[in-house]
This record gives sequence, structure tokens and C-alpha cells, in this order.
Amino acid sequence: MEANLRYAAGFDDPGMDARPVLRVAVVACMDARLDLHDALGLSLGDCHTIRNAGGVVTDDVIRSLTISQRALGTRSVALIHHTGCGLESLTEDFRHELEMEVGQRPSWAVEAFRDVDQDVRQSMRRIRTSPFLPHTDDIRGFVFDVKSGLLREIDPSA
Repeated sequence: MEANLRYAAGFDDPGMDARPVLRVAVVACMDARLDLHDALGLSLGDCHTIRNAGGVVTDDVIRSLTISQRALGTRSVALIHHTGCGLESLTEDFRHELEMEVGQRPSWAVEAFRDVDQDVRQSMRRIRTSPFLPHTDDIRGFVFDVKSGLLREIDPSA
């Protein structure tokens, strides 16, 4: 709250609406080491940002992308996974462990993976094949190296 008060004291309404200037949506992992705006050279208002554990394309990501494209004008999607992701060390057994602990199995999949490049490809395929997304021509996938800060583009057909 104190940080917000300092922020609000110097805040000037930029006069933007919810439509991203660059007409791009970025889907990325929630990992705290990823400063997406700086890494991609983006400013406030340039893109929609959708983050979750692993940056995987789930039904909820498709829901957000559908709204982003159909209601708010985005045309491109950038997927950002990263090295050293926590999902590489989990398995779907995590759901079973949760069930044993709390007495209810989660309705969602963990979406764990072993090969980050392959998971980026799978995420690109999920977007390209979604019947809800009208704009699937400009989908690019990347792996962010948490040690160097560099992005490596993933070939969707490899």
C-alpha cells in the first residue's frame, strides 16, 4: 500500500484504452525473473500480458486470447517460456499429492514438461488450432535464458 501511494502521487492518466498499441498479446510464465516489458522493449499500453505457471496455453489462456483478439484488436501472439522453469521438475503426480493432502483432486492439469522447446511448440499448436481465435498467422514462440537475458526463437516445425 505504501508503494502504491508513492506511485499514485506521481501518476498521470496516460489516456489509453484497453486496446494494445502494438496489437500483440504476450503469453509468458509467471516466474519473477522475467521482466517482460524490459526484455521485449515494451512500454505501458503496448501489449496484453497473460501469465501463468509455465506460460502454457490452457483453456483460460485461450479465453483471454479470444477476448484480446475479438474484442480488443490484437493480431499477434508471442509465447515466452524460459530456462530453469519449475514445471520441468514437477509431474502430474503433483495433482495426486494435492488430492491426498486436501481431499479433492484439482480439475486442472499441472502441464508439467521436460523439454521447454517442445512445450513452446505445443503451445503454438494449441493457439493455431483453436476455433475461437481468428488471428493465428503471427504466432511466435521463444525461450528466455534466465542467466543471459537472451531470447531464443523456437522453430514451430522442428
